[in-house]
Amino acid sequence: MTIADRQIERRWDQLHTWGPYGLLGIGVVLAVASASQIDRSVEWYAAWDLVGAAVVLQLWWQGTRSRRAGRGRIPSRAGTAYYIVRWAFAFALTWIDPFFAFYAATGYMDADEVLPRRWRRLGLFASAVTVAGAQAGGLPLRSGVQWILFAGLLVANSGLQMVIAHITEQEAQRSRERTETIAELERTNTALQQALDENAALHAQLLVQAREAGVADERRRLAAEIHDTIAQGLTGIIAQLQVVANAPDLDIARTHLERACGLARHSLGEARRSVHNLAPVALASDGLPQALAKTVTEWAERTAVRADFTVTGPAEQLHDELAATLLRISQEALSNASRHAAATRVGVTLSFLGDEVILDIRDDGRGFDPDAVRRSGRTRAGGFGLDGMRARAERVAGTLTVESAPGRGTALSAHVPLIRHE
Repeated sequence: MTIADRQIERRWDQLHTWGPYGLLGIGVVLAVASASQIDRSVEWYAAWDLVGAAVVLQLWWQGTRSRRAGRGRIPSRAGTAYYIVRWAFAFALTWIDPFFAFYAATGYMDADEVLPRRWRRLGLFASAVTVAGAQAGGLPLRSGVQWILFAGLLVANSGLQMVIAHITEQEAQRSRERTETIAELERTNTALQQALDENAALHAQLLVQAREAGVADERRRLAAEIHDTIAQGLTGIIAQLQVVANAPDLDIARTHLERACGLARHSLGEARRSVHNLAPVALASDGLPQALAKTVTEWAERTAVRADFTVTGPAEQLHDELAATLLRISQEALSNASRHAAATRVGVTLSFLGDEVILDIRDDGRGFDPDAVRRSGRTRAGGFGLDGMRARAERVAGTLTVESAPGRGTALSAHVPLIRHE
């Protein structure tokens, strides 16, 4: 409830509390002022007794109403009894002097508060009877003209009060509906805030899981690197040294020693590359577009293959996990292109498209059959690259698609959601 609503509620309470006293006082003043012309000594003793009883009744109801304040405006048996007794006092006083009809008009003010809904219109009609009798010249009615005038005034008073009561009920219903709507909106907002908090917590948890999964993935990738490069190089070195040990002359031994040295240098280079790829150091000082540009340039210089890098859309600073994931995928894809594709040209495109980021890597190499690879459960040339790239994308709620055919090159596309750097 707003401050304005509370102020209106307080004013209504004050009107219901002090209004009957005020109307009774007006009736007393006007009746006393007009009583000097007429001798009604016996009736006026009764009138003073009724006024005193009415004041006592109001004091009793004020105390009862104060005790029930915490329950709101809920009709009760006490309220119904109060309304009936007050109407009887007002009717008797109006019978003595028509000016006491002011007190009878009190029934118009609080019928909706003290009477049950099914008795509300009957209470308003009873109050209208008293008021109309006073307006027709006073009770009892002594002539046909008075009866006709009374009937017209009763219809007018009761009809007007019924219309006002109907409008008041409709307004009260609309007020209750507004209150219920506001309460429902507050519950919805609370539930929405809880959902947002849960979503933020889930997002943080997913990032932690993605980071942990990334560590495990790096271990598997490094194991594959060691198996595919360093271990094979060391095996070749051992084989060459064994030939040297059994070589019949110096020239053959020197040839195999040179081969062993070449394998050792190649294995050392692969070891350094694996250690370099273990952590995305390229992202330490640069954003993803700059890191990808350097990676593509260095790869092109190392392999002597033409490679182009393009950025489309407004570049944004991505979350660390997303940037690292896309950089790893590009490194793995370029490594596969140099080791297996025999490509002469490679294109890398990074696209920022509103709510997602797309990394496309295309080459004009020998290509392969994705269905055959899927059936065999292995990637190109027996490596582990495609599975690792797909797993990386899925860990950040992304996808990886591969299009390739023998002799027609390969195109990889990684789609990940755009989550900005915190």
